[in-house]
Amino acid sequence: MYEYEGLNNFLYTMLYGGAAVTALFAALYLLLRRNNAFSVNNVPPKELRYWTAAFLISAAASHVWWTVIGTIVLADDRLLRNIINLFLDRLTFMPLMMVVLLRLLQDRKRSILPIVLALIPLVGIAVWGIATHDSRAEYALEHYMRFVCLVFIIYYVRALWQYNRWLHDNFADLQHKEVWQSLLFIACVLFVYGAYTVFFVGMTSEFVAQLNTFIIVFFVVWRVETLQQLDPIMEEAEDAPRGINIGALLKQHCEATQLYLQHDLTLLQLATVVGTNRTYLGNYFVQQGITYNAYINQLRINHFMNLYRETIASSHSVTAQQLSQQCGFLSYSTFSAAFKKFKGITVTEWMKREMNTSSTSM
Repeated sequence: MYEYEGLNNFLYTMLYGGAAVTALFAALYLLLRRNNAFSVNNVPPKELRYWTAAFLISAAASHVWWTVIGTIVLADDRLLRNIINLFLDRLTFMPLMMVVLLRLLQDRKRSILPIVLALIPLVGIAVWGIATHDSRAEYALEHYMRFVCLVFIIYYVRALWQYNRWLHDNFADLQHKEVWQSLLFIACVLFVYGAYTVFFVGMTSEFVAQLNTFIIVFFVVWRVETLQQLDPIMEEAEDAPRGINIGALLKQHCEATQLYLQHDLTLLQLATVVGTNRTYLGNYFVQQGITYNAYINQLRINHFMNLYRETIASSHSVTAQQLSQQCGFLSYSTFSAAFKKFKGITVTEWMKREMNTSSTSM
């Protein structure tokens, strides 16, 4: 490994130490600070905060043991120091990264037992390599963890799809709930990993890896603080009423009363108002070929269009952002994306068309 050579490079030494200190301070920040810096009014999951802090501590500790073991304890035994350091990294950094990614998904509690069990062969390989001083152990550690990471990524992509589906089926507002950016986190971690073994050689890989460490640290802190704590949605024990007309009830209790304008309206809340349970109402939307999120957003967009037409008819001045907030959207970006999805054109294009139509009819 080139990091020992790099310690004689002042710039690299500062970067290496800076990455370790940044990770440590970020961990302490997550453990000790009560309020968020990125999203002041948001309440993130506490468990996720603690797991992320543990992950960041492992990233800082990795910098320490690579330096201490490589330059002091086993400076003259490259094979043994690499086996020990790789083992410590694979035993802490990689599993904790996986746990953090799983804890981002709040649709259900996913067990970390498979991750723990996957570490058992890793311990065996490390013990074999240390006891026999066999160079094959170093490669075995690398290839085994690559296999574990590949299996996890395949599982996680599927779990992420399930989580996003759960969000669309149960929540009207997805802001501070979606976690598709976690794939970016995986990409960053893999880039660090690849920087050592595939993409670059020599000191170039070390500089790239340390710079990427800064990216990972800032990303995970931002991700934790901007993710909203979601209360688990429990299944109802009682059966849904039979023979009721869900469509008519939605028109009466949701559309006529404009309940859809309520921020963060959940499927469970709507089901309670309608007089049924969450599962029965969810099945209704499935039968209609839409998600709950799409149903609510369509009502909100129609409301926006009516409000805008009334506004230009009365010659009042109002922005699309102001109207979108009145229509129940928490952010303009969410509204803009939903509008284009449903109408096929941007909000600005539609507003121009409406303005031209109004001018022509006068």
